[in-house]
Amino acid sequence: MTQSVDWIVVGAGITGAAIAYELVRQGCSVLRLEQHATLQGSSRYGYGGIAYWAGTTDLTRQLCAEARAMHPILSDELEADTQFRELDLVLTIAADTDPRAIAQSYADVVVPPRLVSVEEACDLEPLLNPAAITGALTVKHGHLHLGKTVDAYTHAFTRLGGQVQMGQVTGLLHQARKVTGVICGQESFPGANVVVCAGAMSRALLQSAGISVRQYFTHAELIETPPVDIKLRSLIMPAAAQRFKLEATSSTVELDPLWDEPGHEPIPPILDAGAIQLLDGTLRIGQVSRTLTDPNAAIDKVASERAMRTQVGEILPALKDLPGTWHHCLIAFSRDSLPLVGSIAEVENVYLFSGFSNPLAIVPPLARRFAQAAIATTEDPLLAQLSPNRFI
Repeated sequence: MTQSVDWIVVGAGITGAAIAYELVRQGCSVLRLEQHATLQGSSRYGYGGIAYWAGTTDLTRQLCAEARAMHPILSDELEADTQFRELDLVLTIAADTDPRAIAQSYADVVVPPRLVSVEEACDLEPLLNPAAITGALTVKHGHLHLGKTVDAYTHAFTRLGGQVQMGQVTGLLHQARKVTGVICGQESFPGANVVVCAGAMSRALLQSAGISVRQYFTHAELIETPPVDIKLRSLIMPAAAQRFKLEATSSTVELDPLWDEPGHEPIPPILDAGAIQLLDGTLRIGQVSRTLTDPNAAIDKVASERAMRTQVGEILPALKDLPGTWHHCLIAFSRDSLPLVGSIAEVENVYLFSGFSNPLAIVPPLARRFAQAAIATTEDPLLAQLSPNRFI
């Protein structure tokens, strides 16, 4: 057994990388445990969009404002390039849809997207098929490279004295409703506090220690191309995205027991046709979302890829037949589209930091707030609103 640390961070995607850095920045001794040597999951395959214009409540508007202030200077702070930029988000409106009704559905966000004609949408993004849309919404949108941002957080974390250890966390050390560390196969790592940032696997890991949390996940699928000569100027997504409805309807109280065992699909899959091109010329095209309760469920990737190419091809014909590879990852979410952040009822010294539906707009400020609260003598009232215990 190694020497105990102040904090053990389980997971090293964007959530674990950010919170580990912020904790060590506050002077804590921190051990970050990660299962894979190379980046996996949604932090590997995510689009990298930062919707800091999309806050709808005092809580989300505050966090989006903090993210808007942090991202432009984050590369300098971490001493590594996150590839932050701003670009046009073009939210396509299907040809059989009322554009004004769709625009009205965005009326409550802090910066409502602007409704534009088909011609204006095609000026913003020349690769769009004008016959497939009846208009679009557009707003300036943040963007970064998720992998490079995780690397930047990691380098800053280790530079400040943080420790990184490879290993799959298989359980928690606990006694008398108090967590004292984690188990990695045959090894044990003691820690005064443990924060679980394991994304979709967080629920199962906590459940193995008898801890119940209301967290769920989708299987997200996309196609990634090699660098191509075609230039996509904008981030393209459907204005009437189905993903958030899928999350809400698959995580009701009635369906919750299904998530404790494999083999279920609470509701049918959806496909939100979109695309983004990274600065290296690669494209990410997708995406299908499925609510399969088995994280290792088999998926017909041939049929899935065909469906994605068909629907994206209707909107962006030049992308339909580009060479590319189907990929799959898990994305964690909660019942109310807000993350699960904080301590867990009736169990001491274990925390959850997961379930982010709009991650890049709120992960950096929430990681900073979490770390500041870890050494403070008073509670952060904003974090209290995100407690995992709110569903119990």
